Amino acid sequence: MAGILDLLNSDLGKTIISGVAGSTGQDTNKTSSVLTMALPVLMKAMQRNASSQQGAEGLMGALNKHDGGILDNLGDLFKGGVNADVLQDGGKILGHVLGNKQQGVEQVIGQKAGMDAGSVANILKTAAPILMGVLGKQSRQNNVSNSGDLGGLLGGLLGGNSTQREQSFLEQILDADGDGSVVDDVAGMVLGGASNQKSGGLLGGLLGGLFGKK
Repeated sequence: MAGILDLLNSDLGKTIISGVAGSTGQDTNKTSSVLTMALPVLMKAMQRNASSQQGAEGLMGALNKHDGGILDNLGDLFKGGVNADVLQDGGKILGHVLGNKQQGVEQVIGQKAGMDAGSVANILKTAAPILMGVLGKQSRQNNVSNSGDLGGLLGGLLGGNSTQREQSFLEQILDADGDGSVVDDVAGMVLGGASNQKSGGLLGGLLGGLFGKK
């Protein structure tokens, strides 16, 4: 199974990146950076949520509504700007998946990408329904019908070979709660500003591998 970052490097991914950038009025390279960081974080959050029966049932219900059809009409989706219904759906998805972590996640990703948190939020609102379309399509192709299958699907798309430090880094971003302290700590590491040289080197290498070149 191809991972979510493989998708972003594909022709479909390039269409998504350019479309989201155009719809939100953002630079294409910065939009690419935001999505490359944000999509694994969103999927890690879904994986967390799916670890409980209630969370898994909620996510399965959401995937049943997102059958992947959005991927067949990206030209129409981005033509003239993404419509309000899609953005509203995106906002609901983010709120459900990230909960009270949403603001902290947007701040950290914005600092890494060189973009304000509000612009990051707009990108994520546009991209979230597309991500759900990807997951919905994959869940049908793989006959996902229970929480175990769902966890396996998310793990596969995140990259079954991802290292512990990659998983730990995604957890750290998700634990940024917007109160300033954790956000500053994680953002410092993201930006290579960690005072601990060993930690900085570790995360610097991680970012090169996980998030690609900026």
